[in-house]
Amino acid sequence: MIPMPIIEEPEDEGYGARLIINLAALSDNWRMMRDRSKPARCSAVIKADGYGLGATRVARALYEAGCRDFFVATAREGAQVRHEVPDARIFVMNCILPGIEATCRSADLVPVLASMEHITQWTAACAANGEHPCALQVDTGMNRLGITMDDAIELSDDVTRPAGFLPVLVMSHLACADQPDHLLNRQQLKRFQRVANAFEGIDSSLSNSPGIFLGDPYLFDLTRPGIALFGGSADGKTAQTKPVVTAEARIISIRHAKRGETVGYGAATRLERDSVIAVCSIGYADGYMRSMSGAGVPLRGMKTPGAVGYIGGKQVPILGRVTMDMTTFDVTDVADGAAKAGDFIELFGNNLPIDDVAASAGTIGYELLTSLGNRYRRHYISNGV
Repeated sequence: MIPMPIIEEPEDEGYGARLIINLAALSDNWRMMRDRSKPARCSAVIKADGYGLGATRVARALYEAGCRDFFVATAREGAQVRHEVPDARIFVMNCILPGIEATCRSADLVPVLASMEHITQWTAACAANGEHPCALQVDTGMNRLGITMDDAIELSDDVTRPAGFLPVLVMSHLACADQPDHLLNRQQLKRFQRVANAFEGIDSSLSNSPGIFLGDPYLFDLTRPGIALFGGSADGKTAQTKPVVTAEARIISIRHAKRGETVGYGAATRLERDSVIAVCSIGYADGYMRSMSGAGVPLRGMKTPGAVGYIGGKQVPILGRVTMDMTTFDVTDVADGAAKAGDFIELFGNNLPIDDVAASAGTIGYELLTSLGNRYRRHYISNGV
């Protein structure tokens, strides 16, 4: 059992769930990825509101740790965090033009151009309003965003290319980095090496969190860790990073039920013993997924019995179905007095790794983190306090 800091604040009143976010662990994870990235520089991917933890607080902590390159999904996200990272580069990956040129200029953001149409539109905007740096994304095998290899090589050799096209970074994205032995990793590496060589003198970037663990050839000039910073599995196999966030749900009622009685919608769980049930203020409206249910969700199609919580030094299984606002846990084996109304049950965090909890729902830590809603009270701590 890993003890959590004691948090008793009046702001918790009215919240049925809370997130305890350890900014010191976040910074330590970035430093670890920075060291694994050397001699390349290490950036931070903070899209989706800082992976659900609050983009401004996350950006500020990482900036103070030394990060000077950030990646967001949208220009709106970039503008939101700009004042937290005043002299950092902020790259906008979902650069859907037209319409964001003014935001990129006013907030000093670097758009990532991912199609020939993007390039045409961006250079036209630069011709009208003055030069501004950009980045170029090349597709090396994922078939998502990026210009083709042929277009990239041709563009690199084109002495007549528009004057407003001033890339400061050329990048691609690995499709299978969390599967180290996948053949596509080597194929993408070879293709991207051609692109990086063609754009000599311009920074290059290929690796996400698991890509950093594929070895030195994948590092290039800049790495782009995301999930590893937030405590998820960094190499596709084991979580080498520190847990950053602990999610907890408040117990709103304790019930006693007899053997043979049923619990929840559909009478999905029939009790095999006299049981103590904790009803918690958490549900799929909070991103605590219905597929985590202990029973009665046939579409899950998994061998696992569902997720568990943690309280009083014990793992406590979910009973029945996760519903919109409430989930029931079996706290029968918890010591008397260790689980009562008003207490909190850990959903994931120090004692329940987020990747394990996500797997119980048939998903990944990315989805669990970024699904967290606004009904959690967020507590930011440093060094456990």
